[in-house]
Amino acid sequence: QVQLVESGGGLVQAGGSLRLSCAASTLTFSTYTMGWFGQAPGKEREFVAVFSWSGCRTYYADSVKGRFTISRDNAKNTVYLQMNSLQPEDTAVYYCAADRFGSGRSTVKETYAYWGQGTQVTVSS
Repeated sequence: QVQLVESGGGLVQAGGSLRLSCAASTLTFSTYTMGWFGQAPGKEREFVAVFSWSGCRTYYADSVKGRFTISRDNAKNTVYLQMNSLQPEDTAVYYCAADRFGSGRSTVKETYAYWGQGTQVTVSS
């Protein structure tokens, strides 16, 4: 069982930045592909970004390319999501997810076995 705890959400004005963190409680963090998903009010949970467990491969949703950056620190069992140039449409609860030995292009939420509780990001106009 892997526990994931997100932090770093908050309220920011349009054009601002936030960095989300997700700490994992596992000794085998390096074997997990880590993803970030966002869920806006009344909408489905959608893929945002993924960092593969091997090869340092990343993949992003078109809506965040060039603005968001996913990174990981295996020594700290943590994955990050740097969010720049935030817009009101980025407002959502952001969840991190873990998929052991998962594909570096895992965009489908059903492939992820473990989820955090989410952190709220609100972008005001």
